[in-house]
Amino acid sequence: MVVGLLRTYHSQGTNGEIWIGGKFVCYAIELPWLDNARNNSCIPEGTYVLAKRYSKKFKWHLLVKEVTNRSEILFHPANDAKTELRGCIAPVSRITGIGKGVQSVIAFNKLRDLIYASIDKGEQVFLEVLKKGE
Repeated sequence: MVVGLLRTYHSQGTNGEIWIGGKFVCYAIELPWLDNARNNSCIPEGTYVLAKRYSKKFKWHLLVKEVTNRSEILFHPANDAKTELRGCIAPVSRITGIGKGVQSVIAFNKLRDLIYASIDKGEQVFLEVLKKGE
């Protein structure tokens, strides 16, 4: 399965759309592109493997594997990229501004459930990050 993240870049944050199999799933918010700077930038465009991950803080969530010069890039709930993210990706139900959205937990749970269902069937799940319009 391929999860598409189509981004629109802004100086203060990155807004995106998440698609699976040609169907829109939810929106996403991220930090702005700052040359892949750890804790301050969204990750580079490219294709990555997604995996299940558990932590005390986020419970069951998603890990984006093998991001160049980065570690522990996650999909987890957040509604404000600048104050709640350090390079991770937050699904949101609706975009409310640059790097801001609402109802992140709802969007995250929907996305996580779709991806976990594929992983549980033994499928590999890939994240394809692209600039919107390309």
